[in-house]
Amino acid sequence: MSRALALTALPTGSMDAYISAAFQLPMLSSEEEHNLALRLRDHNDLEAAQKLITSHLRFVVRIARNYGGYGLALPDLVQEGTVGLMKAVKRFDPDMGVRLVSFAVHWVKAEIHEYILKNWRIVKVATTKAQRKLFFNLRSSKKRLGWFSKQEVEDVAQDLGVKPETVLEMESRLSGQDIAYDGPTQDDDDKIISTPAGYLSDMRMEPASLLEASDSESQMKQRLSHALNGLDPRSREILEARWLGENKSTLHELADRYQVSAERIRQIEKSAMNKLKSHLSA
Repeated sequence: MSRALALTALPTGSMDAYISAAFQLPMLSSEEEHNLALRLRDHNDLEAAQKLITSHLRFVVRIARNYGGYGLALPDLVQEGTVGLMKAVKRFDPDMGVRLVSFAVHWVKAEIHEYILKNWRIVKVATTKAQRKLFFNLRSSKKRLGWFSKQEVEDVAQDLGVKPETVLEMESRLSGQDIAYDGPTQDDDDKIISTPAGYLSDMRMEPASLLEASDSESQMKQRLSHALNGLDPRSREILEARWLGENKSTLHELADRYQVSAERIRQIEKSAMNKLKSHLSA
């Protein structure tokens, strides 16, 4: 137990050195793990938490290595996995009758999955629960099968419990690439590269778009003016002083002007805002 190191004692300059140190940390017996978990749960013993974490860092490294095919740095994957391990240690119940590693594997993978989904592409490729499940399972299936046939799509959909259309949509997303909107138009071989800036039209300065924007702004101003005129004079003056003037007044300044409390001014302002919203959304 005395050989279990704190997180801060592990080397940070080299990933190889960190991994080597993590694998040299002693593993805990079932009894030692149970006693440390009791100390953490019953007495909030942070030293016990550190020992539980450091003794399981080797498992985080092993899990993180399995996600090396996503083009993300191993140190980042290990870091996110360690966060998942910490969450697992915090929630671990020593009376569950299972070892910490069995309980923590879900938390470690969940944090790594979340990190990959946020950083693998600029544009998110998986947002729903079904898409997130497909993201990780479909990549391994594609490596094994290559291009999917109709039957293979149906088989994958059945295995994962999703619709075939969802499989095809995710396959299309995975095969796409992030493209810079206005990136370089030529590569190292002087090959012309088509970027969205070269073929997408800027509709903001089109006459029809300008007229539409001007008309929409004019109508909104008219509706706002009509809504303000529907308020009582004090409410309208408070809103104008708080939001429409160049030098906006504070609640305390208006409280002094109307000889009421700042809280009363806030209540009047809130009520007037609700009336405006109701009128503008009608």
